[in-house]
Amino acid sequence: MTMSLCDDTLLCNFPKCRTKLNGFAWVTACSHVFCDQHGSGEFSRSPAICPACSSALSGKLDIVRTELSPSEDYKAMVLAGLRPDVVLDISARALAFWSYQVHQERMYQEYSLSRAEAQLKQMDKVLTQQNQSRDLELTAMRGEIASLKKVMEEYKRKYSEVSEKLMERNRQYQKLQGLYDSLRLRNMVVGDRDTLHHVGHHDFNTGVARQVSTPQRSPQFLSAGHDVDNRFFSCLEADGAKTFFQFSSPAMEKGRAFIKKH
Repeated sequence: MTMSLCDDTLLCNFPKCRTKLNGFAWVTACSHVFCDQHGSGEFSRSPAICPACSSALSGKLDIVRTELSPSEDYKAMVLAGLRPDVVLDISARALAFWSYQVHQERMYQEYSLSRAEAQLKQMDKVLTQQNQSRDLELTAMRGEIASLKKVMEEYKRKYSEVSEKLMERNRQYQKLQGLYDSLRLRNMVVGDRDTLHHVGHHDFNTGVARQVSTPQRSPQFLSAGHDVDNRFFSCLEADGAKTFFQFSSPAMEKGRAFIKKH
């Protein structure tokens, strides 16, 4: 807030106050003015010290409590009876006090402005550094993303190649499995034929007619084996029974009668 000579309000010179003055104010010989609250508090102690410039205020009129909006009667009587030069001297000093307050306020505002500008420059510098750091990080992250994309594309290509190889191996496996199954069936058929041929040849040599398929036997008969057959035929011979080749038939009886006649 910049004051001018036309401004009708002064500000409290207490460093932490700086409020607009109204009602009563405390004026010092060192050309400072304070609000009624801080003036009453600061100047009630002895010796009195100016809060603005730390000057000692030991004179009787070094501190004056004045009314900022005097009445018309006060204005009419305060300078009454004084010579013009005294009135002009008083007015000049009052104007000098006012000009000093305006100058001090302008100095304070300029100081506040320069301090704010310095802080702004510092913040702008910090912001620029942070932006540069973020730009570098962003560039690095973009490069990393690009490299990761390349790696991902390479993995995709390798995965595609491995998948194609796996499918080819599966096709080869299916083909080999089919060949294996066909060869196994062929070997089984050839083995069955060899078994049948061997069984037929053995039956022809022994003169015993057997069926190709193995007759189903009871569990006891299967467990008995070849010894049961020997005991069965030996029992028949012991009882005087005829063997399988001695069983008679009508054709064989006619042949025997013919041989006996001749």
